Amino acid sequence: MDSVFVTSKTQRTWREVRDYLMIALAMVVYSVGWTVFLLPNHITTGGVPGIASIVFWATGINVQYTYFAINGVLLVAALIILGWKFVVKTIFAVFWMTAILPFIQSATEGWQLLHDQPFMACVIGAAFCGSGVGIALSNNGSSGGTDIIAAIVNKYRDITLGRVILLTDVIIISSSYFVLRNWEMLVYGYATLFICSFMVDQVVNSARQSVQFFIVSKKYEEIGHRINKDLHRGVTFLDGVGAYTGQGVKLMFVLAKKRESTTIFRLIKDIDPNAFVSQSAVIGVFGEGFDKIKVN
Repeated sequence: MDSVFVTSKTQRTWREVRDYLMIALAMVVYSVGWTVFLLPNHITTGGVPGIASIVFWATGINVQYTYFAINGVLLVAALIILGWKFVVKTIFAVFWMTAILPFIQSATEGWQLLHDQPFMACVIGAAFCGSGVGIALSNNGSSGGTDIIAAIVNKYRDITLGRVILLTDVIIISSSYFVLRNWEMLVYGYATLFICSFMVDQVVNSARQSVQFFIVSKKYEEIGHRINKDLHRGVTFLDGVGAYTGQGVKLMFVLAKKRESTTIFRLIKDIDPNAFVSQSAVIGVFGEGFDKIKVN
């Protein structure tokens, strides 16, 4: 019993460490898209980075200072209104991104990437930013900013998170015109918002996509045990009867993440190459080990 508890605790610890490592990677990816492609080409993004960009163009204040100051105020508000659990990983993301921004800007100083091709800069920069946000969200993190505003508004008003974020980002991008005085850059800003949203959906959905297996094998106990042990996925044994043979069979039902499919197939092949396997995609799986049940 003690060994099971220790194993479970180790797994939880590893999951937390993995979340923080992936959030750190996400912030690096976002920072590259923002400071290498968007900021030098005067293309506005949404959220707090968008505000920091506008302040930089208007006053010359480095983006990391504005980014940290605004997020600091929002995090204090979130801590008071939403609680510690919501903000702990967001605090890590904000501090980490604030720390790495100067290094990325210093390392890329003097680069003139796509300075005469703003549309390509917009597409590539937005793809980086959207991927960064998607990676963070897929690992239970957040980059802060408009996410916090949306969560606070959603707590007191029946408005979806997506609508609040979209409205806030549109206002931020539109306000860049008063500094840049360039309608073309404003259009690129809106394009950036669309591409970022698209990339967030792609990354999050691909990370959460699940599949289901129906497996028929005489070695069902061994296969089920290995799936339990190696993948920590539940296996349900169902009784069936073959219509042609009239003989009883054991049918295994398994739900898993799409990225685990190859491992399951290899495992089945190693134990019973003659097993009958059916795999199909599912729209959503909710419960322990998958997504939490959410009702708006």
